[in-house]
Amino acid sequence: MYLPLGLRAKVVILSLFLLCLPWLGYQYVWEMEKYLRHGQEKTLEGTTQALATALHERPKLFDNQASFLSQVEKGRDLYAYPLAGPIQLDGKLHDWQPYAHRMLEYGKDNLLYQRDEQDTPDIRFTHMVGKYAGYLYGFFQVSDANVIFRGKNSLRVDRNDHLVMATLTPAGEFKRYIIANTEQGWLSAFELPADPSQSIPVTPEVRIQGHWRVTKQGYNIEFRVPLSMVGSKLGFAIHNVDSKQTRDLVNIIGTSQTNSVANLGTVLVPSPEIESIIKGMSHNSSRIWVVDNHGRVLAKSGDIRSSSNAWKSTALLETDNSGWEKFHSQYLLPLYYKILTRPPQDFIDSLQDSTELSGSHIEKALEGKPGSTWRLTPDSKAVILAAASPIWIDDKVMGVVIAEETTHGIRSLRNKALEKLFNIILTIMSMGTLALFIFASSISSRIRRLRDQAETAIDAQGRVRQQIEPSKNRDEIGDLSRSFSSIVSRLGQYTHYLENMSSRLSHELRTPVAVVRSSLEHLSLQQLDEPTEKYVNRAQEGVNRLHLILNNLSEATRLEESLTKAETNDFPLQKVIAGCMQGYQLTYPQQSFSTHIEDKPMQCHGVPEYIAQLMDKLINNAIEFSADDSAIDVSLTQYNKQAIIKVTNVGPLLPENMNDQIFESMVSVRPQEASSKPHLGLGLYIARLISEFHNGTISATNVETQSGQGVEICVTLPLN
Repeated sequence: MYLPLGLRAKVVILSLFLLCLPWLGYQYVWEMEKYLRHGQEKTLEGTTQALATALHERPKLFDNQASFLSQVEKGRDLYAYPLAGPIQLDGKLHDWQPYAHRMLEYGKDNLLYQRDEQDTPDIRFTHMVGKYAGYLYGFFQVSDANVIFRGKNSLRVDRNDHLVMATLTPAGEFKRYIIANTEQGWLSAFELPADPSQSIPVTPEVRIQGHWRVTKQGYNIEFRVPLSMVGSKLGFAIHNVDSKQTRDLVNIIGTSQTNSVANLGTVLVPSPEIESIIKGMSHNSSRIWVVDNHGRVLAKSGDIRSSSNAWKSTALLETDNSGWEKFHSQYLLPLYYKILTRPPQDFIDSLQDSTELSGSHIEKALEGKPGSTWRLTPDSKAVILAAASPIWIDDKVMGVVIAEETTHGIRSLRNKALEKLFNIILTIMSMGTLALFIFASSISSRIRRLRDQAETAIDAQGRVRQQIEPSKNRDEIGDLSRSFSSIVSRLGQYTHYLENMSSRLSHELRTPVAVVRSSLEHLSLQQLDEPTEKYVNRAQEGVNRLHLILNNLSEATRLEESLTKAETNDFPLQKVIAGCMQGYQLTYPQQSFSTHIEDKPMQCHGVPEYIAQLMDKLINNAIEFSADDSAIDVSLTQYNKQAIIKVTNVGPLLPENMNDQIFESMVSVRPQEASSKPHLGLGLYIARLISEFHNGTISATNVETQSGQGVEICVTLPLN
């Protein structure tokens, strides 16, 4: 379907192409974000390299024994997890529950000795060690059906259930300790001889503190040891005795053998020295990790959730309370963030409490090359960038420095840039659309004004009523206005010539017609023979017809002139119509009329003589086209504030497309055949002039009556 769209609507639709600007701006900012991410990656790699430089060639900061192991065995090589606070040494193990996911289970796979290999060991334990404020904390939750304490008077400390701890001190000495209680309560700790084959003499060790508590499953041992007593090598073993009578050793289960330094496992304690170094670097913008060459965490600093890096601080600009800012925050930002995404305030960090790290960037750093990687958090809310650089000691990679940052700062910076860009684009689009709309409105109003002038310049009958005022604008519409003005002016001149031609023709022809008529009259007074008298009579008839034509022409001209000078007044329309019909019945006795006039007072403003002349033309037209023995119906009715005059005759129908044209001047639909009277098509034209003079309308339609088909002419006149 064709939709009539104006210039303004078309311009508004075309202005929608301006919506490409936000898309182009978004693509540009997206590319900028890629470069910013690349810059952040290089910056973070530079941070790790700077920190790694501070740790190069400082072997005392690293656990040499653990670092030089070819591999780390879980359960044998221990990790002292950083504790959030001190542990209450009561044997109840409540303080260890937050670290339940760090605990290790030891069973038959960790069996170090079994007296009878056919028996299945019935002992197992759960173990964990941690570090806090210069102490190594630990516990053993032992499942043992028979708890055998040391005899109160016994000099032996190994013929009962007991715990053996062996370590290589920081000074390089091999030390063994035993915990053997006579009852549950505060720990009884002793130092064993350095020779593993000897169990006596023993020396009490008060620095090892803790609690032994009997449980339904067995017993718990909770202890703490100063870190100064513990080196990089450490092992624990639970010795199980099931009989109070024999007190023979049944089995041993532990983290590693405790009889020699070579068989000990290792323990990694996060380095406070490294932590102080990375904290002293004041890199609060990132989370810094230092791991050994096995990926175990030596130190950590910072929190990526609360970091406020340079990117983010750049994006967080100050705001004001101006009206624009309120409009921007209340209306524009909600619209923008239908597309944009805000960095989340919180997200799941799977590495928050990690003690071991891995990844392609760490593997690359362990090979001696800086590396970086991007990862998505488990809840897909944040993207984390991690960069790693190797730590060199004696041309060997002894550890890795890892720095992590989120892209929240870049995303905030991108959002801020897009907000500003959208604000500018929205302003430009609004101003551009408004300018285009005003421009289109101006053009549209000029075209509508020209259209209105063109429509009012020529009436429905094709007569020029007024001139078109030429535009002074020097553009295409101005040229069109001046062309229309010139055309209407020339058309008005030509129409004026045609309108005055009938009066000039009538005036010019009256004198020669009078001369011809007088000459024929003088000639008819003479004695003429019969053939001559015949031709004189025919000439006289022609002169009479020519005289009638001139009278008809002058009648229309005189009526047009008189209408402009006529004096109007109020008169009863129904009396004028009734008087006319009475006269027609006397004038045309051979024609029958059917008259219906409503008995209502109908006051019309105008000239009653002209109304009578209007009826004369309508009745004459109806009589000429009326069929034999058919009546002419004339009615006068009132509808609202209008009087409706209808004249209907049975006869030939109007041709197609002639309903309006028959009221034009010199238009007739009579057949082209000989007639005793001339017909110039001026009757209905005069009727239309009179109708319009009284502010009425006139129309002709083909109708179907009871007597047959015919034509109905309807005149509508306003009433007072």
